[in-house]
Amino acid sequence: MSPKGWLRRFHATPDPGTRRAQVVLLPHAGGTAGYFVPLSAELAEVADVLAVQYPGRQDRWHEPAIDDLHEVAHQVVAALEPVLDERPLVLFGHSMGALVAYETARLLTPDRLFVSGCPAPSRGVEGEEAITDDEGLVADLRTLDGTNGELLDDPAVLELILPALRADYRAVRTYAWRLGPEPACPVTVLTGDSDPRTPADAVLDWKRHAPEGCRFEEYEGGHFYLTAHTREVADLIAASLG
Repeated sequence: MSPKGWLRRFHATPDPGTRRAQVVLLPHAGGTAGYFVPLSAELAEVADVLAVQYPGRQDRWHEPAIDDLHEVAHQVVAALEPVLDERPLVLFGHSMGALVAYETARLLTPDRLFVSGCPAPSRGVEGEEAITDDEGLVADLRTLDGTNGELLDDPAVLELILPALRADYRAVRTYAWRLGPEPACPVTVLTGDSDPRTPADAVLDWKRHAPEGCRFEEYEGGHFYLTAHTREVADLIAASLG
């Protein structure tokens, strides 16, 4: 798969090559690169922002989704390597994307890793491990309030999104942390204060995976707190660029 298949640049002007850092955004289970358009817009003045489009959705619907997060991370690395340069690299992942970003950071050498809405890798994602059928997937999406409810009521829409959702939830359910080098960069952990996916003890365990330092930031909101706090999160990322 060519890098173009995996990566989206939503704000390419002015010349992204003049930006002082590269920021890579990795979406949640069932999510698309387009989820990060608002965050990309906020960061466009200071960073060359690339959002990852996993296979099996939107313009990649004809490609089989990948149900192994370790394999997803390897594919992300393969897509990034041709486009990375000497500029600082920042990875930001939300929910499932946080695990992909973490595994990617173990393979690359980013300057900073941001993980959002996700327990520590050694803890697993609480709740999703029990969801094994389509009814459970849809019910979970409604609970997390990250998808328009009208879309979930449309059988035609469900037919399009369920294959990728099944693969993503299976990937999270079967994810197992493996011993190995931890990311050689500082880690910032972001959570919503009412997110059922991020109990405090499971979030604090990120310290185990951050030998270069771990910072915690909490925002008002649930699992998709980012929707209401895009500007604040963008400022946090921008501040890390120096």
